[in-house]
Amino acid sequence: MDFAVSDKMKTILEMVNEFVEKELIPLEPEMARQSFKEMLPVIREKQKKVRQMELWAPNFPTDCGGLGLSLVDHGLLSEALGRTPLGHFVFWCQAPDAGNVEILHLHGTDEQKEKFLNPLVKGDIRSCFSMTEVDMPGSNPVMLETTAVKDGDDYVINGHKWYTSSADGADFAIVMAVTNPEAPDYMQASMIIVPTDAPGFNLVRNIPVMGHAGDDYFSHAEILYQSCRVPQANLLGPEGHGFIVAQERLGPGRIHHCMRWLGICQRSFELMCRRANARKITRDGKSLASRQIIQAWVSESAAEIQAARLMTLHAAWRIDQEGAKAARDDISMIKFVVANTMQRVVDRALQVHGGLGMTDDTILSFFFRHERAARIYDGADEVHKVSLARRILRSYV
Repeated sequence: MDFAVSDKMKTILEMVNEFVEKELIPLEPEMARQSFKEMLPVIREKQKKVRQMELWAPNFPTDCGGLGLSLVDHGLLSEALGRTPLGHFVFWCQAPDAGNVEILHLHGTDEQKEKFLNPLVKGDIRSCFSMTEVDMPGSNPVMLETTAVKDGDDYVINGHKWYTSSADGADFAIVMAVTNPEAPDYMQASMIIVPTDAPGFNLVRNIPVMGHAGDDYFSHAEILYQSCRVPQANLLGPEGHGFIVAQERLGPGRIHHCMRWLGICQRSFELMCRRANARKITRDGKSLASRQIIQAWVSESAAEIQAARLMTLHAAWRIDQEGAKAARDDISMIKFVVANTMQRVVDRALQVHGGLGMTDDTILSFFFRHERAARIYDGADEVHKVSLARRILRSYV
């Protein structure tokens, strides 16, 4: 097991870190004042520079226009980009597009790749992923009420979804719907590509989350599928294999998320340390850094970030070497360990900043609002812990 970074990857990371510092972090105050749509012109300008640097779509396969980085290398890149909320969008490796590209590349037909995958990798179109339902537990993907019934050469889809993230502005959705209700639980649902302009696809609203409705990529949409008709040719992968395809998507996706969260950890840690050194709290010039409680937070945060980082890189290495199935326990572990590490580090950094931390004058309040969901999406922490414990305990029977 070797986590040494190649010379090529070192060069890429140096370029990315410099770009993030000089081009993206200075945009954050503007992001706090404007909607994502209002910022699109400047974001597109930054994307042009990324294309010129030949770093566009780094985690996507080379045969459809990406850099084809390994999961470990993309994890390192994702950590660097995660230091700012704009990083992944500008380099075009953001969720949910990244996961949709992965499953389209693995399971898409030639026609689907031509129509949906290639323009998605190029950045000409956008996508969303529609699985979570309003009345069903999101942590159990085999419990779905949305149905797709065959009618002639079409599927007719009916159902009520929410947290269809980034649906606002997307050109198509990949929808999880029950196609085989009589089959065993894990073989009932299928993935179906649904253009967002299809009759019966209704974006009801962008759900307000933590006080912010969000727009475009920062949206979480509620969708009604009302007799939404699409060709059966839009089936992604074999019928009834939706759960299997979803697992192929979620495994590597958790590496992307966890390394992005570690980028947030590192940025928050840097802000905390700078603030602790700069903030004077006594007349004789002593700073917050002189207080033992702050020193404890610094040492604890540094150790927790390093531990979480090594766990995540190890999980990525196992997926690269042995596949997501072999790394199942590692993937479960990093999901709740890294999410909680991020929560603690961001919370400590915000606390060190005091009243300033509550404002949008730093990025910390954005991280605090937007990343609380990390302990819920892709399966609540509690579900991962219970599933992991059951698998571990079975090995000792």
